[in-house]
Amino acid sequence: MLVSAKEMLDKAKAGHYAVGQFNINNLEWTKAILLTAQENNSPVILGVSEGAGKYMAGYKTVVGMVNGMLEELNITVPVALHLDHGSYEACYKCIDAGFSSVMFDGSHYPIEENVAKTKELVKVCNEKGLSLEAEVGAIGGEEDGVVGMGECADPEECKAIADLGVSMLAAGIGNIHGKYPENWAGLSFETLDAIQKLTGDMPLVLHGGTGIPDEMIKKAISLGVAKINVNTECQIVFAEATRKYIEEGKDLVGKGFDPRKVLAPGFEAIKAKVKEKMEIFGSIDKA
Repeated sequence: MLVSAKEMLDKAKAGHYAVGQFNINNLEWTKAILLTAQENNSPVILGVSEGAGKYMAGYKTVVGMVNGMLEELNITVPVALHLDHGSYEACYKCIDAGFSSVMFDGSHYPIEENVAKTKELVKVCNEKGLSLEAEVGAIGGEEDGVVGMGECADPEECKAIADLGVSMLAAGIGNIHGKYPENWAGLSFETLDAIQKLTGDMPLVLHGGTGIPDEMIKKAISLGVAKINVNTECQIVFAEATRKYIEEGKDLVGKGFDPRKVLAPGFEAIKAKVKEKMEIFGSIDKA
């Protein structure tokens, strides 16, 4: 059964580890991540962007697939199904469809409007037992067509949003989505420390986990980050494994063209990458 991300993240924050949010794009992705979480006794958050939701034929389709897998694969570790970078409208659609967690990305609104809309969603999510993630200060890079440069959030604004009663807070600390450019300045631990001091027990979220060096990730966890989002890295290893299979001509041998065979190497590559991330985040055996 799907659970809210609140309890798993509160536990992670108190225990100085982080839970991975791994974005899903299709059945292979979802199955690979769920099985890896179960095999490693780790809590997990399945992230769904609005674009991925559309690609997978709508939020209800996603909920049906995930709930079916939890039952059929006997998944007993805590699993949250989370809308990633949701618009105000998408949050309501996902709440209705049966998601257990949503992120309202109001970072592009003036702070007053971000506060007003977040307040309303806090009320709805509390009534329905969902966790709610809010964002302050745009995360850099590209996320479904939205491009930002990796600026840092204002700690006072973070406190204003945290005080509304959200379950977790994503704050820009120089992190970006996608691959990091050569001239990336690294994470601003100063900003993170200042945010953590003002927001106390609130689990903080690090977006754009791909390409941040492991020691930076571990330092961020020590400063209050309890949820780390991974997407691009899984896409890269999936594509690499698929390319290798085709380039080696395996699709031309016997029934090698069967989609189950074509996608198997990519599926295994995702599993390996997710396990590696869970080890770095410290979530193994924390279910």
